Amino acid sequence: MTTKSRTPLFVSTLMTAMLATAASAQTQNPLAAARELYAAAAYDEALTMLNNLPANGMAVDADTAGLYRALCLFAVGRENEANGVIGGIIQNNPRYRPSADDAPPRIQAAFTTARRRLLPVIVQQEYANGKAAYDRQEYAIAARAFKQVLDDLSDADMSAAANQPPLADLRTLALGFYTLSDKAAAPPPAPVPAPAARRPIQSIYTGEEPDVIPPVVVRQKIPPFVGKVTSTRAGVVEVIINEIGTIDAARITVPLDPSYDERVLSAAKDWTYKPATVDGTPVKFLRRVRVILTQSQ
Repeated sequence: MTTKSRTPLFVSTLMTAMLATAASAQTQNPLAAARELYAAAAYDEALTMLNNLPANGMAVDADTAGLYRALCLFAVGRENEANGVIGGIIQNNPRYRPSADDAPPRIQAAFTTARRRLLPVIVQQEYANGKAAYDRQEYAIAARAFKQVLDDLSDADMSAAANQPPLADLRTLALGFYTLSDKAAAPPPAPVPAPAARRPIQSIYTGEEPDVIPPVVVRQKIPPFVGKVTSTRAGVVEVIINEIGTIDAARITVPLDPSYDERVLSAAKDWTYKPATVDGTPVKFLRRVRVILTQSQ
């Protein structure tokens, strides 16, 4: 009985899987497609796609793209190139750390080594940038740079270097300049608005002034005229209404009858009003009240 070799079948199956993966990659986001190719162990194809990312015009996560480029380079034994890619990622984004889901321990260790090597240089450059901004009196920019220096010096990968010269001295200088820059960059306190100018209150209003609300009658009883009126006549009594609505003074300006005028003045002393106001403030008001006598029938 003859046993046929299974090698051609295995190669055919593998080629079919790789072609299917490549075909899928053409229809996906390039970064997602590169990740699929990496997962399928198609490292060279993934590298080709990753290397072409800047030319395809699509926006991608540069840090993640760099990470997968490093993963592929490690997988094909190009460790020096992989470490160079990791260094470039840290130069562009010193705060970047790959997640444990994306990067195996070997890659995590490579990032830690690169950060310990590069962060001291990056921190000193950040400090120099902040000091230059401070000297230009660009205090907001300086404050951000010094704050970044302090944050980077607190990074776990910097714990050893940060406590030794020159970085230990740099921390003290950065803290001092950050305090000065932050204070200088703070906006000045808003000016306290001047109190609104109040309208000068004159002694007595007549209703001809703007924004004066005249008094409202509460009680204004005019006594009846005793006697015969031969013709219709009109008199005028002026009263000064004070700020609580009572009468300060009264006088007849157009008389009607001497005895009747006295009675009107006496009655006027008991008149009451809701006082006049200006901008909500009660004021004195001169009110002219017409007293009309009609002809007796």
